[in-house]
Amino acid sequence: MDGAPLNYLTAAGSRAFPILWLTWGVIAISVAVMLVIAILVAEGIRRNRQTLAEPTAGVISGENPVRWIYAGVGVSCIVLVAAAAWTLYVLSALAYEVPPDGPTVEVAAHQWWWGMRYLDSDPSKIFSTANEMHIPVGVPVRIVLNSSDVIHSFWVPALGGKTDVIPGQTNTAVIEAEKPGIYLGQCTEYCGQQHAHMGLRVVADKPDDYARWRAEQLQPHAVPPPGSEAARGETAFVTRCGGCHRVRGTLAGGVLGPDLTHLAERGTLAAGSLPNKPAYLSAWILEPQRIKPGTQMPALPLSGPELQAIRTFLEEGS
Repeated sequence: MDGAPLNYLTAAGSRAFPILWLTWGVIAISVAVMLVIAILVAEGIRRNRQTLAEPTAGVISGENPVRWIYAGVGVSCIVLVAAAAWTLYVLSALAYEVPPDGPTVEVAAHQWWWGMRYLDSDPSKIFSTANEMHIPVGVPVRIVLNSSDVIHSFWVPALGGKTDVIPGQTNTAVIEAEKPGIYLGQCTEYCGQQHAHMGLRVVADKPDDYARWRAEQLQPHAVPPPGSEAARGETAFVTRCGGCHRVRGTLAGGVLGPDLTHLAERGTLAAGSLPNKPAYLSAWILEPQRIKPGTQMPALPLSGPELQAIRTFLEEGS
């Protein structure tokens, strides 16, 4: 998948920095605890060997070993309480409301891809896409999450924390990017055979670029010239693929699979499994079960000319 590394030890937004600092803090505490335990184990081994060699060497007058247990328990409790308080503080700091006029994106998790629906007070400006989300830089974006099948988890490490996506329950997350870029996300709740291949890309655009992208997404699929290969591809796509996929501006209105309108503008295919290039698109259309075993997309018996025409239709419609 192109873009920035999927690294939970980086942050690029106000919603992610407190989580990053907490993460580093917990890592530091864990490392310190391991070092202390390692030192105590080493000292115990040393004393044991010394005692075996000289039975009286390890006896210290007046020493009370129980006090060390009390000290250890006390220090552990203080550290755990401090970590819990820090965690609650971070959760409280992140629980703020997004301005009512801020962008809202409904994200539906499926096995194994992400459906995205951009909401607007004007119904004519609502549109859907899949697996690649665009957001404006410097603006908190509300993510409304739901699942159509099993439990998933939405996570874009550089932009915010994890939020579970549970069937029959609507959860809300907020992400925000402070600079333009591509930020990778992933489902982090095991959701079946292709869980590891359920990625997403969040593209943070400058406000003008974001407004331009939205305007382009609202446009229907470009009408191919009559008699062209793309026109033949549209016919084949509607017949073969239109029962599952939708392309706005055509008779293909399926809802079982991702909306493929303006597919050529996306960076990847199959929820981040493949780069969006002609050869990979052909392979994905022809043999989805080989590339992503278990996916609900069936392998279709397409002839070479049909495959080429469908690919041309999808590539030229942006």
